[in-house]
Amino acid sequence: MGGGLLIAGTTSDAGKSVVTAGICRWLVRRGIRVAPFKGQNMSLNSFVTREGAEIGRAQAMQAQAARVEPTALMNPVLLKPGSDRSSQVVLMGRPVGELSAKGYHGGRQEALLGPVLECLETLRGTYDAVICEGAGSPAEINLRRTDIVNMGIARAARLPVVVVGDIDRGGVFASFFGTTALLSPEDQALIAGYLVNKFRGDVSLLEPGLEMLRGLTGRGTFGVLPFRHGLGIDEEDGLRVSLRGAVRESAVSAPFGEDVLRVAVCAVPLMSNFTDVDALAAEPGVVVRFVDRAEELADADLVVVPGTRGTVRALAWLRERGLADALARRAAEGRPVLGICGGYQVLGEHIDDEVESRAGAVAALGLLPVRVRFAREKTLSRPVGVALGEPVEGYEIHHGVADVRGGAPFVTDERGQALDGCRVDAVWGTHWHGALESDGFRRRFLAEVARAAGRRFVPAPDTSFGALREEQLDLLGDLIEEHADTDALWRLIEEGAPGELPFIPPGAP
Repeated sequence: MGGGLLIAGTTSDAGKSVVTAGICRWLVRRGIRVAPFKGQNMSLNSFVTREGAEIGRAQAMQAQAARVEPTALMNPVLLKPGSDRSSQVVLMGRPVGELSAKGYHGGRQEALLGPVLECLETLRGTYDAVICEGAGSPAEINLRRTDIVNMGIARAARLPVVVVGDIDRGGVFASFFGTTALLSPEDQALIAGYLVNKFRGDVSLLEPGLEMLRGLTGRGTFGVLPFRHGLGIDEEDGLRVSLRGAVRESAVSAPFGEDVLRVAVCAVPLMSNFTDVDALAAEPGVVVRFVDRAEELADADLVVVPGTRGTVRALAWLRERGLADALARRAAEGRPVLGICGGYQVLGEHIDDEVESRAGAVAALGLLPVRVRFAREKTLSRPVGVALGEPVEGYEIHHGVADVRGGAPFVTDERGQALDGCRVDAVWGTHWHGALESDGFRRRFLAEVARAAGRRFVPAPDTSFGALREEQLDLLGDLIEEHADTDALWRLIEEGAPGELPFIPPGAP
């Protein structure tokens, strides 16, 4: 059976996803067959595998880092928040219902431990190594009894654990110590050590603290990873995007033409798959920012209304903030608007939703001749087609079924038959996530946007989003190889946690 390692974190967003991806890329470059795994993921950013299963985008990104095809085995439980108190539960890539947080942690979660462990064991029987990612913090003592993603799975599968801490936030030593000291003796026995993330400055200044941490806990640090811009790829949760002035991280370079192109993304509630705009941000001269006020659309050359887990709620939010009126004015003036998935649905004429919001019949913005009915069965697919004369592929994750009653199709098959979406003048809509990652289509689309916006922007002829993604993943692998104790990490993967690690009081209450 293959070896394994669990990457836990002192907090959410400590860097577990990118560290897991970096270790996967480092291992595969060594010729080791490796797979990522996350037993339970809570995320609004998801992906569809080739077998039609929905998993977290972070695990799809980690699979790419490992150079393997993503499968439902890598993320057997996905929770997609629909409100502050409930989530859709996706099991082995298929939705199985909505549950409140209390209902999930009150019994359903424990019942899922068996299937989660079976998936992990299947992967360990197939690959030389499986790098598991935890969720949040392993020291959430109120949730430990029902845990199936942190110490619960580490204990059940006897996985050594490395705890990642984000030093850029401050308090990393206290976080490492406190995380360990709040675990039971049995859990602490699997905490092999720590990994510092996002360090700025001279590492020698940090070393006295690392030695004191070893003295206090009996555990060493497996590396200090420097801060690097542009590593925020395929984040798990759109709810954590900072709205005020947020700009997608990318390798910013001068425009290929004379003008830049400004893209404003409406930061709708329960925003999902906002990674769709990463391909735009990768283009030289394209500036992407998230907005939540109508006046912020004024200087935008393109406005994107992204996907959302709450289409009707997003529609109300757009109206409350005056964004709906601003979008209507843009459409009347022939200024570009793109709606993706839930954003496409709100641009239509009418929504009938007895599934997601249970709001029934709702009038939409009326910018596209489309009527949407929410079906109980979720559409999950990986379609291919043609758009603007270029091949395009994407993935679909939606309950809404569109009845298009006019305009031109967004995507057709090779014979010109409509496959998806709608276009009227400068307003576009599609259910296809990921379409902008198709380089030829993206360039043609941006050229049309520039013409409609009156900008002298020219798309660069050689930007490859796939190549840029590979460069980012290689950079993650380089960070691990150059700044982590890879020999010690490999011993953990092969041999498990070292014996006789000291107990740090007080332990779990």
